[in-house]
Amino acid sequence: MNYMTIQSFDSKLIRFFRKISIPSARFGLFVVFFWFGALKVLGLSPASGLVQSLFEQTIPFISFSTFLVLFGLFECLIGILFLIKGMERIVIPLLLIHMITTFGPLVYLPQDSWQSFMVPTLAGQYIIKNLVIVAAGIGIAAHLHPLKK
Repeated sequence: MNYMTIQSFDSKLIRFFRKISIPSARFGLFVVFFWFGALKVLGLSPASGLVQSLFEQTIPFISFSTFLVLFGLFECLIGILFLIKGMERIVIPLLLIHMITTFGPLVYLPQDSWQSFMVPTLAGQYIIKNLVIVAAGIGIAAHLHPLKK
């Protein structure tokens, strides 16, 4: 391959990735939020124990079973809203609220989140990977057009 062929291929590949980046971020966020939310609603989530531990330290005014279903439905809603163009200004703040709650165990449940200093447990890794979700949300928000006066 000569340089021009590589350059042409590179340009086409970049154009292709630009074209699919936002739709694939939206779809990926939908899958993660809807799937994990549905597991909570159905009582099948492997994260339920961690959620319950955090719940017991922070939200004493509602039953855990009710909270878990509502939290799961909230996640499903976030997932669905990511699929709907025009709902970004609603779903991005919901995503940020959700992320604040999901990072809670790193602070409130250090015994469940950290093996030692800067060494997360599997649950801690599960939480920290949410930074990628935040980055995808930021990427979607960065492509919005400013509101008109």
